Amino acid sequence: MRRHGKMWHTVIMVKILGRGKAAQDKLDHERLTSLVNSMADGVLAVDQDMNVVLSNGAALNILDVNSSLRGRRLGDVFTLLDKNNQHINVEELVSGAHTPTSSRDYLLPYSDGSSIHVYLSIAPVHLGYGRRQQKGYVLLLRDITREKSLEEERDEFISVISHELRTPIAIAEGNISNAQFIVEKSGDVEQMKVALTAAHDQIMFLAGLVNDLATLSRAERGKLTVEVEPINIPKLIAELEENYRPDAKKRGLTLTTSVAKEVHMLKSSKLYVREILQNFITNALKYTEKGSIAITATAAPKGVQFSVIDTGIGISKPDQEKLFDKFFRSEDYRTRKTNGTGLGLYVTLKLARLIHADIEVQSELNKGSTFSIFIPDLK
Repeated sequence: MRRHGKMWHTVIMVKILGRGKAAQDKLDHERLTSLVNSMADGVLAVDQDMNVVLSNGAALNILDVNSSLRGRRLGDVFTLLDKNNQHINVEELVSGAHTPTSSRDYLLPYSDGSSIHVYLSIAPVHLGYGRRQQKGYVLLLRDITREKSLEEERDEFISVISHELRTPIAIAEGNISNAQFIVEKSGDVEQMKVALTAAHDQIMFLAGLVNDLATLSRAERGKLTVEVEPINIPKLIAELEENYRPDAKKRGLTLTTSVAKEVHMLKSSKLYVREILQNFITNALKYTEKGSIAITATAAPKGVQFSVIDTGIGISKPDQEKLFDKFFRSEDYRTRKTNGTGLGLYVTLKLARLIHADIEVQSELNKGSTFSIFIPDLK
């Protein structure tokens, strides 16, 4: 009996240990599931037959599905596009990964026609142990659309700025060298003046570019602050007229100003109001080959309405939609004749938002443009 009892005791202990192991496996599985679900990256585990055996909430969100993916074929769950918008066989891509691999060059299309950039990592793994061991794969998915957008902006920024810096630097250097040569050879004062004036104009362009970049940098980092102060509008308009009349005259343009009698003071940021109007006037001068430019200020409820009206080349409807985008420059050949980075109006919009101003643009090709901005009184 003792022997039989001992054997029975052993059987009981095996059953208890078996239950303990099963309970431990269940607990480990729950912990793993909890860990996977807490990850910000989408996780998909598939077996060697390309059936999904595990997924987390982030994966469902990225793939835009609402039901469980368990048991579904990987190829039915999602598809990918390469950088040329060509479809990729996801199952072939995954099964062909014999070592861990990753890429940031895929697009994930959605049924509504939109798509996102995704980072995809594929890692071959073994599912299970011993005889039950099977080959499988773990996929990590991450939405990197914003990162890609920032990378593209950075690359475009470097390209635009390097191009815009190269031209004025070359012109300024050439004219200064020419002035030096004139001093050494002939001493012709008039020729020296012409060369130095051309160099000075390019250096002023560079100064404006640096100012735009500095303002843009502060705006992007949220470092711009608004200092509200009383602005004497008639005085401000008179100062702008005085500053820009010589440039307008040199271009053969008529510059006029008009301030309504009831317009006197405005409470806002004098620095930003001036810079916004300067950007409008500078653009009007750039893109008006003949005719006139008018600067007006009229009273409006709780603020002042400013307008800069020109008889220039105008802006097409498609270009008007992109006018305030960063680095945008029209493909119109007349626009390309002048220097510019496409930052001026982008910065202007940033400043306008800081002082709660509204900008409107009315334009027609070959008939001119009107840039209007309502600037409210700030407390």
